[in-house]
Amino acid sequence: MAVQITIRNVSEEVRNQLASRAALKHQSMQQFLLEELERIASEPSQEALFDRIRARVDASGRGVSRETILAALDADKRYDRR
Repeated sequence: MAVQITIRNVSEEVRNQLASRAALKHQSMQQFLLEELERIASEPSQEALFDRIRARVDASGRGVSRETILAALDADKRYDRR
């Protein structure tokens, strides 16, 4: 069942930018925003993505230590100065 969503207090600048993007895709504002909302809803949240990454790293047993990362960053800095 479809529902209606109302968003109040959208600035003219934001509205104009969205209208411009919709026009570039030859869509109405409603079509454009519906597609964008569906795209956002279909992607995992950052928290869910990080949880999946952590689970994969834990399962692989091949995590990288903080010390290893910092040493690599330090080595990159020394290399850039040459």
